[in-house]
Amino acid sequence: MLQNSIFHFLNQLKENNNREWFAENKKAFQVEEKLAKTFFAAIYTDLEKIDSLDKMQVFRIYRDVRFSKNKLPYKNHFSVGFNRAKPLLRGGMYLHIENEASFVGGGFWEPNAADLFRMRKEIEMDASELRSIITEESFQKYFKTLEGEELKTAPKGFDKTHPDIDLIRKKQFLLTRSFTNKEVLSANFQSEVIATFKAMRPFFNYMSDVLSTDLNGESLYN
Repeated sequence: MLQNSIFHFLNQLKENNNREWFAENKKAFQVEEKLAKTFFAAIYTDLEKIDSLDKMQVFRIYRDVRFSKNKLPYKNHFSVGFNRAKPLLRGGMYLHIENEASFVGGGFWEPNAADLFRMRKEIEMDASELRSIITEESFQKYFKTLEGEELKTAPKGFDKTHPDIDLIRKKQFLLTRSFTNKEVLSANFQSEVIATFKAMRPFFNYMSDVLSTDLNGESLYN
């Protein structure tokens, strides 16, 4: 269970995002980082019981500023990613802990060109299953809508008047659920995170089936 000290530290870091302050408060960072990693590991253990995963990725608090206009050296959040075991299982899961901006996310952040084309072709042929998933009661309860960046017009080779062009235009397929600080610090937050990831499963399973088959529905991995 996370403690309010994690938000206190992250808020202080946000207000003092410089190397001098961070060096002076390195011990406080290490305490909060350890607590966050312990919590992330508990989430991973729970997820392993219900899914097949690759190793979890705890993201460093240090920002890569080499190619960024934002030169602040530190992130003001703790975060972790969990990927399902490829190639048959697809979909990434993400947990973000930030003062007044925590959320659980998942989906397909940067699908490669081949995967994105395959997704779009499936939607072009028949979007009914995907429509059913994203309008289902459980999906609506947790996520409301399918998010992500999208093109302003149809991708090359696709009809801009297609009835499902709103889905075909997408470059990302993302699901998010926000949490208040109070919810993050509650005793049932861990179970709510797992429940949120479980609610992504029908969408993940659909995309896994799409991305592991060709346009004729034949498996690519026999």
